[in-house]
Amino acid sequence: MSIALLLLISVIIFFGPQVWAGHVFRRYSQRIDAFPGTGGELAEHLLDKFELDGFKVEKSEQQADHYDPEQKSVRLADEIHDGKSMTAVVVSAHEVGHALQHRSGYRPFFLRWQLSKIIAKSEKFASILLVMFPFAALLTRSPAIGGIMFLAGAGTLLLPVVFHLITLPVELDASFNRALPILITGRYIPESGIPVARRLLWAAALTYLSASLASVFNFYRWIAILRR
Repeated sequence: MSIALLLLISVIIFFGPQVWAGHVFRRYSQRIDAFPGTGGELAEHLLDKFELDGFKVEKSEQQADHYDPEQKSVRLADEIHDGKSMTAVVVSAHEVGHALQHRSGYRPFFLRWQLSKIIAKSEKFASILLVMFPFAALLTRSPAIGGIMFLAGAGTLLLPVVFHLITLPVELDASFNRALPILITGRYIPESGIPVARRLLWAAALTYLSASLASVFNFYRWIAILRR
């Protein structure tokens, strides 16, 4: 595979879904005064409704919407926490969906949580091993040592792939098995807003699919480089 084609594929995978999701989120971020509360207020209401004691809602210092299982905190960016829009309502319900996964003991959620604790260090460690293994084999004159280092590096580099592949079903579950039914049955959005909510949730899901494909592509890239 040529370098130009690799670059083109990487650009499409990394930036295409992000750009489209950002467009969808902005499109439905207009304020709707008919909503009884903001995204943050909805999240707090849902935590109370489902009796999620010990869980809380906070503004995100990183301005990134996420659920922190360590602190049992639903963290929302300012425009989501203080917003009264379809985007604010849907995103808030989605993050509460992760809190519900936590409380219910949803196994893929806990597996992703454990993997996230080691993923950053392992990826850097794997890159170092994969770069060093040919030199180690030459210096020691032992192909076995180089092979062991390669297998260790490749195995560690697979962790991000596994992490992202687990992330996708976790996010889909939080969106379509938890957040969307809550929004519909609780009538937190009008019936006309249901297709919009689905569109927003699929836009978010596409970014996670992109991350999964990117991790697979990164693993393939390393293998292709080392086969030369």
